[in-house]
Formats: sequence, C-alpha cells, structure tokens
Amino acid sequence: MLQPFTMRVFRDGDENSLVKHANNLNVAKYLRNIFPSPYTHDDAVWWIDFNKSQKSPYTSLAICVDDAVVGCIGITLGQDIYECQAEIGYWLGEEYWGKGIMSDALKQMTAYTFEHFPQIQRIFAGVFDSNNASQKVLERGGYQLESIQPKSIIKNGKCYDGYLYVALRGV
Repeated sequence: MLQPFTMRVFRDGDENSLVKHANNLNVAKYLRNIFPSPYTHDDAVWWIDFNKSQKSPYTSLAICVDDAVVGCIGITLGQDIYECQAEIGYWLGEEYWGKGIMSDALKQMTAYTFEHFPQIQRIFAGVFDSNNASQKVLERGGYQLESIQPKSIIKNGKCYDGYLYVALRGV
C-alpha cells in the first residue's frame, strides 16, 4: 500500500529531518561517494542552501511524509553534446522502504523532467548489480534495462557491475 507523500523544494527547517534519514549506512550503501556518510547537520545546511539557489524548474526535490523530509530525488542535466539527457538519482530513509513511495516519486520526477526540460529526450540511472530494490523501483517506474556494464562501479574498494536503466521521451 502506498504511503502518502509529497515532493517539494528544500527549505530552511528541513535540516533535522534530512540528517535523521540521510545519516544511515544502509541509505549511503548504494549512493555515489559524493553523498556524505556520516551525514551531518553541516551537510544538511549545505544541501539546503545549495538547493535554495535553484530556480524553477527545479532539478532536486525533497520527498516528504507529513511535510518532513524523508528522501530526495533529482536529476543532473547533461552538458555539451549530452544536453538531451539527464541522470536521475534518489534515496529514501530506511523506515520508508517498501511502502511504494520511491516508485511513485520516480514516475512523478520523470514526468516532471520531460514536461519542464523540453531538451531532455532520455533519462538514465546507473544501479549497482546487487541493488535489487532500486532495479525494481526503476522497472516499476517505466524504465528499461539498457545495458549491463561489467566492473563499472567501485564502492568501498569493491567492484560491481553497473545496470543502466533508461526512460525515453514519448515511449
């Protein structure tokens, strides 16, 4: 059953909830190394300040339950010859896993991206081979497995195969 949630821009006052849900090794396990772990109050302040500088259309949104931040979803726009694509990434606080939130948030963010960024024709996500939950989220969100990239991800000294999932505009 889907847990009710909303998506909105980050704002002052989100720091404690952000730290509560982001400061978790299980959350950071499959994220890029740029995601701080441990996740501190200073990290939350930086992230909120960074996002407050965005102008609409937004590239990062807070995922909220009862208006408290429990996760994040966002895109990184491609540049130069890759400006027709964007990479999507997301995380969710562990206590909200398995409640249908991320699959629905992914569908919403994908639709939002195609609606507000007309140059984007393709949205992709790279996933660790062992991250079955994220693979299922992407499949439920309408993404297709495009390729398996052997030994393409390294995290904590271990090499993983990368699974590349893609959603195309109009497909």
